[in-house]
Amino acid sequence: MLALALLSALLAVTPAQALAVTDVDGARVTPLSPAAGDVHLLIFVTPDCPVANRYAPEIDRIAAAYRDRRVRTFLIYAAAGLTPARVKTHLTEFHPSLRASAIIDNGWLLANETGATVTPEAVVITSTGRAYRGRIDDWYIALGKSRAAATSHDLRDALDATLAGKPVKPGAPAVGCYIERKTP
Repeated sequence: MLALALLSALLAVTPAQALAVTDVDGARVTPLSPAAGDVHLLIFVTPDCPVANRYAPEIDRIAAAYRDRRVRTFLIYAAAGLTPARVKTHLTEFHPSLRASAIIDNGWLLANETGATVTPEAVVITSTGRAYRGRIDDWYIALGKSRAAATSHDLRDALDATLAGKPVKPGAPAVGCYIERKTP
């Protein structure tokens, strides 16, 4: 009877939880299924999105600030036709000190599973599912229009709440470049 219960629990894993992908360095990773107590931060970017590129320093600061708090960062490159070489060039140019896995999402599997539609857009995943999806902060008001500095730090607030076991406010829509889901 115990063996049947264990088998049932194993079979109850959803496709999103079981989704394993390969990062640009060839490592198999499971960004949608962190271990209990861990948090995965997925940030959707594209090399040619000026908004995502302007956010690169803040993305790197957030990843560094939360790394020692059991938050693992993944940069999800959601654009058709990208190669590992192109992504590595972008990482060198815009994220030279970032310690994160970079994943090419050519088939939009991760974008579809998380609901991401814009770059840059952040998604926070815990072992129980998605805790947050939305903007990094309110620096950008609209496409082409930004503040001198952010006044609301939505992603940091969501990470802090998640790590403290508190409810997370729904994310405001991200401003940036739309993830175009077309055939590569």
